[in-house]
Amino acid sequence: MPNKFKIILAEDEPALALIIKESLETRSFEVIHCKDGEEAFEMFTKQKPDLLVLDVMMPKKDGFSVAKDIRKLDKKIPIIFLTAKSQTQDVVDGFNLGGNDYLKKPFSMEELIVRIHSLLGRIISEKTEEDIAIGSYIFNLTKQTLQLSDTIISLTHREAELLYFLNENKNEILDRSVVLKKIWGDDDFFNGRSMDVFITKLRKKLSLDPNIHILNVRSQGYKLIY
Repeated sequence: MPNKFKIILAEDEPALALIIKESLETRSFEVIHCKDGEEAFEMFTKQKPDLLVLDVMMPKKDGFSVAKDIRKLDKKIPIIFLTAKSQTQDVVDGFNLGGNDYLKKPFSMEELIVRIHSLLGRIISEKTEEDIAIGSYIFNLTKQTLQLSDTIISLTHREAELLYFLNENKNEILDRSVVLKKIWGDDDFFNGRSMDVFITKLRKKLSLDPNIHILNVRSQGYKLIY
């Protein structure tokens, strides 16, 4: 478990954002504050956070829209919505779009921190213990291994990350630019060529199951199918 969990906080009210950021930092969280939804999504692709706290009503891109875009790339990262809205339908909409929790303003910092700890504990447990079936293989993200019968294949950290994101979006296109920013930090030409090399390596390591394919979708990205 990391020494510091990284949290993206998207909140356009400066005073509230400062209170939340300072309170979380005193609990040893690393907090990246974003002032609008567009910045929050951009930081998500670059910073590899452990959790997001999203205000619903924000400039440029609202919290629900940010969550919807994030869920196309990552199905499991915990998302907490903050909102002044109190309608039941708003709560339902938030959960339907992939939110894990929902806090109505005003709220106590202790309540937010308890909910953050609860979600982080759950997601770390899942990532650490879960064996993921990919075709005939068993993939373990923490151990960075693929297992087929008695054969165990070691993966590099980057191979494991890339395979995890491909599998999270299996049978769907994994956007090339977004995954480059999330794993490599930049979608420039040289990182793109590096990603192509890692895709080739993963294809080779998955080749013992002929039903698994990583397709190159021209000008868009990659798609894992099995």
